[in-house]
Amino acid sequence: MSSNAKRKISLPRLFLSVIVLLSICLIAVFSVNSWINSRIYDSKKPWFAPYVDVTTTPIFHFEQLSNGSPKDVILGFVVSSANDVCSPSWGGYYSLSQAAGSLDLDRRIARLQQQGGSVAVSFGGLKNNELALGCKNYSQLMSAYQDVINRYKLNTVDFDIEGPSLNDNTSSVRRAQVIASIQRERRLVHKNLAVWLTLPVTPDGLNQSAINQINDMLGAGVDLSGINILVMDYGNNSLVHGQTMLSASEKAVVQTERQVQILYKKQKIYLSNFSTWLKIGATPMIGQNDNYNEVFSLNDAKLFNQFAVSKGIGRLSIWSENRDVACGGNYLNLRIVSNSCSGVTQSPFEFSSLLKKSFSGSFTRSSGLITASDVSSNFYSQPDNPATSPYQIWSPSNAYLEGTKVVWHHNVYQAKWWTQGDVPDNPVLQTWQTPWQLIGPVLPGEKPISQPTLPAGTYPDWSGSSVYNTNDRVLFNGVPYQAKWWNQGDSPAAASSNPDSSPWAPLTQAQINQILATTNKSGS
Repeated sequence: MSSNAKRKISLPRLFLSVIVLLSICLIAVFSVNSWINSRIYDSKKPWFAPYVDVTTTPIFHFEQLSNGSPKDVILGFVVSSANDVCSPSWGGYYSLSQAAGSLDLDRRIARLQQQGGSVAVSFGGLKNNELALGCKNYSQLMSAYQDVINRYKLNTVDFDIEGPSLNDNTSSVRRAQVIASIQRERRLVHKNLAVWLTLPVTPDGLNQSAINQINDMLGAGVDLSGINILVMDYGNNSLVHGQTMLSASEKAVVQTERQVQILYKKQKIYLSNFSTWLKIGATPMIGQNDNYNEVFSLNDAKLFNQFAVSKGIGRLSIWSENRDVACGGNYLNLRIVSNSCSGVTQSPFEFSSLLKKSFSGSFTRSSGLITASDVSSNFYSQPDNPATSPYQIWSPSNAYLEGTKVVWHHNVYQAKWWTQGDVPDNPVLQTWQTPWQLIGPVLPGEKPISQPTLPAGTYPDWSGSSVYNTNDRVLFNGVPYQAKWWNQGDSPAAASSNPDSSPWAPLTQAQINQILATTNKSGS
């Protein structure tokens, strides 16, 4: 047979070739998917970046990296020029060109970027006017923002809205409309622009002015990367019931996350708890705060980092990197806030080292994320399953004592006071508006936990004809009540609608537990 004759391919060999080819294709697809998933995962990694005060003296050289100093920084603050409200300036002292000369700012930014670092810019701050407050011309305001973004090649901007800007509704709407236009135009040419909104907070969460700022941004179509709260300077009236800087900050973060999820839900954007936490940032003022009795310690930083990691917070920052060093011996009164030291004993950059632990992401990587619903709107109306719920399912007809836990729409809530008919997930933005506190989601694999109740006959049923003295106890519709003063004919039903004037107060779940514990102990 001629050597040039064509060989016939056998069926087994053909089958084997197809299998090999399919395997190669599958491996290629798997590799591409793995690469894409890793990129998505990397973009969602929480990040740490401190604020740097550009104009304070002595100049802080953020570009001179050393052990412990972060590579990513947020430079503040760009505000209206003293001579022209529509011209951007650094702190009201330097135009962008003047900063390039007097502060050598452009070169220092370039040096940081040479070393793999990144900068974001913060507009506003407490002591100056954010551009939108004074600049009322739409096109001039847009040009001012774009000048900053283009000059420093930014993919992330931060709006620190405090002071007069916080309560000015007109400037809030104007700012939101301009930023929405800039972000939309950049995305059309495939340029990222992450927008963070930084707001003051109390341990009870955001006040109405801060909520209005978020609503204006979302309403204008701004895709917010997140809301960064200033966990600092609470004031003596805010730290109540033995709160510390740590506990107050943790509570502020929890309440803000709840509020943010509600605000997005009202915009028809349904976010999971995981996604909502990624949109939360927190910035403590390290060391001595402006209020004399408020000191955010190194131990607070360590524990706050652990709390932030456990919640999945998307961002941590500090005010400020200029202050992340101990004060020198010639600084006599540590309780007076310094712009260049923390007022506590520490090593250089120790606060940053403690707070950035496990925050390995970058705002540059996350700047391309686009917000979208990741939970179906039907999720919130799906019925709860008693077989997999740790506590009783909430019912509008049941009365719940203080401390009672219930399940509603796959979350666990605890009653802050006696309540009946109040929906646990009623989307109220202030905590005082609801008797329920959100504890967290129902976890996979959970089973019902029996809740102790008083057996029938523990106390006599209330009677309208009986006389009751102070501390007498009765049962009314199965709920135990205690008399606050002498009464006759006053139904305990009024205790829910008018608790101050009612002679009856419902027992708490804790009191019931104590009664049962005492009964069991005496019985044994």
